[in-house]
Amino acid sequence: MPFATDSNQTDSSAYAYPLLIKQLLHTPLAVSPDQQIVYGDRVRFSYRTLQARIGQLAGLLTSLGVKPGDTVAVMDWDSNRYLESYFAVPMIGAVLMMVNIRLAPEQIAYTLNHSGARVILANREFLQVLESINEQLPDLRTRVLLDDEGGPLPDGFAAEYEAGLTQAEPVSNFPDFDENSRATLFYTTGTTGLPKGVYFSHRQLVLHSLAAMAALGSAPAQGRLHRDDVYMPITPMFHVHAWGVPYVATLMGIKQVYPGRYLPGKLLELIAREKVTFSHCVPTILHMLLAHPSSADTDLRGWKVIIGGAALPRALCQQALARGIDIFGGYGMSETCPVLTLAHIDAEMLAGTDEELSLRTKAGIPIPLVELRIVDQDMNEVTHDGIATGEVVVRAPWLTQAYLHNPDASDALWAGGYLHTGDIGNIDSGGYLRVTDRIKDVIKTGGEWISSLALEDIIAMHPAVNEVAVIGVADAKWGERPLPLVVSHAGSTVTEAEIIELVAARSRAGDISRYAIPDRVSFVDSIERTSVGKINKKKLRSLYDPSVEPTRT
Repeated sequence: MPFATDSNQTDSSAYAYPLLIKQLLHTPLAVSPDQQIVYGDRVRFSYRTLQARIGQLAGLLTSLGVKPGDTVAVMDWDSNRYLESYFAVPMIGAVLMMVNIRLAPEQIAYTLNHSGARVILANREFLQVLESINEQLPDLRTRVLLDDEGGPLPDGFAAEYEAGLTQAEPVSNFPDFDENSRATLFYTTGTTGLPKGVYFSHRQLVLHSLAAMAALGSAPAQGRLHRDDVYMPITPMFHVHAWGVPYVATLMGIKQVYPGRYLPGKLLELIAREKVTFSHCVPTILHMLLAHPSSADTDLRGWKVIIGGAALPRALCQQALARGIDIFGGYGMSETCPVLTLAHIDAEMLAGTDEELSLRTKAGIPIPLVELRIVDQDMNEVTHDGIATGEVVVRAPWLTQAYLHNPDASDALWAGGYLHTGDIGNIDSGGYLRVTDRIKDVIKTGGEWISSLALEDIIAMHPAVNEVAVIGVADAKWGERPLPLVVSHAGSTVTEAEIIELVAARSRAGDISRYAIPDRVSFVDSIERTSVGKINKKKLRSLYDPSVEPTRT
């Protein structure tokens, strides 16, 4: 029998089913309503209670005058309140703006004003910051206190969160509306210029959740996320929706643990007590956890950890694997919602070999619906041989369509109809992406391009090296030369000559160009990082390269 092809024949009673964030709650409430959501040592409740609290928060916001299209800002540590706002704010048609609490006060003021936020939910710990920029926030009309400490309601605040939820008339039926309506907004933390507003629609967030769930759930073993897992983010909820995983975890109905402020000892305690099995973080955070005194007494076997935000160093990967951690790379950026790739490995590759280590430290293979390309300057595809490099460009249905109120930057982002990541990488014959550097961080020396990430990876393998960052500094003869900045382990006696010889040996073996062999090494006490834990190479260049104008903050 032939298939029906008349697209004009519709049933007027059919439900169109817009892809709205509220739809993510159906399955968990149906199949795991008693599953737990935990906030540190303070809160523990079920998904049924989550649903009720979402309705109460929606009622509170509505009573405060929030209307569809309004922007509601949140300024909090990772908490159940943040998860509730992930749903309640967009479900009433408003826009959730996630404040980067690690920005400088004047940058926080800029992002609040630029976003058009009229209401803010703010943790008591950030009241001093808000007070310091109060005169710069003429349009922020309503404040709600998020309080873990107890105490009087500060002047100028309309309500305390828990009291407000109790008193509010809950919303029980959330309306349908256009799935392309803006749902969330946050600001990039790049090292150049003012922060840029990145926003996503309901449709984009639902599709990202479904694709990420499909990728994580279809892994045969390594890196697989399933209903028996216990999830705890170690990536701030203000940063790209904590990589979108709270939406995925809620959709799957799994136990969720929110740690509040990131204190290494507390994180390890929660991992042990709540039996956390799935997390994600930047390399710096995992490095801190493994180096913490209580780490040795914490059983980390079976803990699955996605590393993103920066390349996964081989040395850190080896250290984590030795502790029984299922560690693997992932890749994305603020503008991509963010997940594009995950370094999942087929079972036959899990043999403890150098090949396994190489695959785990790559960015990985594209998740469903992602079209990933490596292109030259003319947008021509480069060979997928694991060697030829080019810019990473991408298409997927959840990529931000523009920067808020910034058409010029938006046009550059989408030049040629693909989103330009600003990253350089290669793809091997198996489809695995390796990001070799940021375009702006590649070191151009002696007519060759040197990957600062590859050089960092080599130097990090030295047992005396705690942290390393490599920057390019101006050189009259070569244009630029690599300068490794090394933080050594306490009590170590590693020398400049040892670091240089380590790189030279790898160069003789053909692993890296001879132009990458540094002329000198600087030993430093610490390495500058951005507000989300990435190495701030622009700041480092301003500190260690005399030719660069100092960074002003």
